[in-house]
Amino acid sequence: MLLPFFLITSFAVRSALSCADHTGRQRGHLSPLHIKRQAASTNNPTTGSTNNPTTGSTNSSEPVVDWAYDASYDWGAIQPDYATCQTGTQQSPIALSLTNGLSLYHQPYFENYNSNVTGNWTNWSYGPAFTLGHPANDYTSLPAMKWDNVTSYLKGWHIHAPADHSVGGDRSKAELHLVHVDAKGKEIAVLAIRLDPGTAPLPFLTQLPPMIPFISGPNRGPSADVAPGQPARTTKPEVVEDVEMNMSLALNGVDTVSEFWTYKGSLTSPPCGEGIRWFVSRAIAFTSVEQMQAVLGASAYSARQEQEVWLHEINSA
Repeated sequence: MLLPFFLITSFAVRSALSCADHTGRQRGHLSPLHIKRQAASTNNPTTGSTNNPTTGSTNSSEPVVDWAYDASYDWGAIQPDYATCQTGTQQSPIALSLTNGLSLYHQPYFENYNSNVTGNWTNWSYGPAFTLGHPANDYTSLPAMKWDNVTSYLKGWHIHAPADHSVGGDRSKAELHLVHVDAKGKEIAVLAIRLDPGTAPLPFLTQLPPMIPFISGPNRGPSADVAPGQPARTTKPEVVEDVEMNMSLALNGVDTVSEFWTYKGSLTSPPCGEGIRWFVSRAIAFTSVEQMQAVLGASAYSARQEQEVWLHEINSA
């Protein structure tokens, strides 16, 4: 009886150590304690690190990243700096529902969103991303989102696939995160817009250059299994500079966020810092089928496991 047990155990271990990426190739995933992803490739836009698309830096000398989205349930065990991921009281994302009601407080207002902005178009190694250009250490010239007596500034946006937040048990195919900072550049708010395929192109996406592929695999080399007609992946994410876009088109797709949920939350990647005001639009922005295929084709799995609701104060005054 030992032989069958050994074979079953061996198969289970091999299955746990790998999972298919979006190309169908196996990418190694040992555990959050063993995964080593190059910081130059992960470029997470919500961590506030110096190597991500919302800061505009491409410093490749940073240490490797030791976490992964498909093992997000145990980030707090990786190192002490990530303890908040495990012990925090306002961790994101969370499941939402119309049983929560919709917010009557903290209505966001937008300034200068209808002006064209210029920035860098790239891929944060998990999906499409855009960083707004601005003078060094001056964020106050960027489009602003205000609520109550707080003013925040749009530093950049990126897309997660699938969506971070489920609503009524349904999870959209993708979620657009518009990351806002205070006057000193510290992340304080995220506006989340869910994306699903519809029947017509979404103007917000139409204005962008072609999608830039994500970087797959721990070796970061050119991929031999790219779909026909798609550009080969390289060891560094491509950056297209001086791309002009109108951010109001994101708001137009969801009726200027007239209905929304809001709660006190966190960043959705280590070190999972809290103190983030989340606004999640009730309305979904619908893309064409082709646009959604392009987004998903440029994305890798990047949805953190939903967190238990605790002290999030959903829709509270």
